[in-house]
Amino acid sequence: MEIWHNPRCSKSRAAKAALDEAGVEYTERRYLDEPPTAEELDAVLTRIGAEPWDVARLNEPVAKELGLKDLEHDRARWIEVMVANPVLIQRPIVLTGGEAVVARDPDSVKKALDSR
Repeated sequence: MEIWHNPRCSKSRAAKAALDEAGVEYTERRYLDEPPTAEELDAVLTRIGAEPWDVARLNEPVAKELGLKDLEHDRARWIEVMVANPVLIQRPIVLTGGEAVVARDPDSVKKALDSR
């Protein structure tokens, strides 16, 4: 199990605390310090069952600077932009054996824990 985590984010801290409380072993990836590659992000999006624009943080200042809301829905281009600007990736993301979940609420964290 792995969590893509930003320690400054309250939802990310809550998901990490829930994993700790459940007593599961996991790897913490501070994705702002260690951004995913395009291949990793593509694979995670596939596991989530989402497109990059579904998990983009469109209210981030860099999203506005890049005009992300108006960017054509081209999966490869969006992944490229998100990898170059990892702050745009929704957090936290919990990866289990074959599934990945954007774990922004207790139900999503529970789903990730149940899918181990």
